[in-house]
Amino acid sequence: MNKEEVQLTLLNKLKFSKDDLDKLSILQEELLKFNKKYNLISRNTEAHIWDRHILDSAQIVKYIRFEDEKSLSDLGSGAGFPGLIIAIFNQNKEFHVKLYEKSNIKCDFLENIKNKLNIEFDILGRYQDEEITSEYVVCRAFKKLEEILRISREIIKVNHKLIILKGKNAELEINKLLQPLEFMYKLEKSITDPISKILIVDVKK
Repeated sequence: MNKEEVQLTLLNKLKFSKDDLDKLSILQEELLKFNKKYNLISRNTEAHIWDRHILDSAQIVKYIRFEDEKSLSDLGSGAGFPGLIIAIFNQNKEFHVKLYEKSNIKCDFLENIKNKLNIEFDILGRYQDEEITSEYVVCRAFKKLEEILRISREIIKVNHKLIILKGKNAELEINKLLQPLEFMYKLEKSITDPISKILIVDVKK
C-alpha cells in the first residue's frame, strides 16, 4: 500500500480524522529525522512507514472501546507503535494511553512527538517497575508469546483485553505454548498483510 491508499484506509475504514492524518504526517517526518541518528526503526522500513508501521498499528483501534476511566498500556512501545498511533486517534480525555519503554533515546523521541503534536499520553519506563491496571494491553514486536502471556498473568492486575500484533506464525506459536491458553481468544486477519494475524485474548483475573 502506498501513502495515499493508507490514508484513505485510515479515513474511511478506521475513522481517523484529517487532523489525525496531519499529525501522522508530522510523526513520519520526525521519525525519519531521528532515525538518521538513532535506530528507532529498521532502515529497511523507512520507505514503508505508512503501511508497515502506522497502518499496522492503527488497525488495533477497531478492537478498543475508548470509554471514560479506562486505559490502555503499550508494552515495549519503541518509537510509539502501536501506542502512539492509538493516542493520536483517541479523542476521549478520560481514556488514558500509557507507553512503556525502557530506552531513554526512544522516550526522548516520544516526548518530542507528544509536545510537537500536543496530544495526551503517559511515557513510562520499565513495565516491570509499575503496577499495571489497564483494561487494554497491546504490544508489537515485543517478546515471544509465551513471555507476553506470563507478563499478562503476573504483572497486569485487572481483567484485560490483550491485543498482540503477530506475524504469519501466530497459530503455530499458540499451539507450541508450554502452558495452553486458558482464556478465550481469537485471531483476526491483519489489514496490512494477508498472512499476519492479530491475537486478541480476554484475560480474566
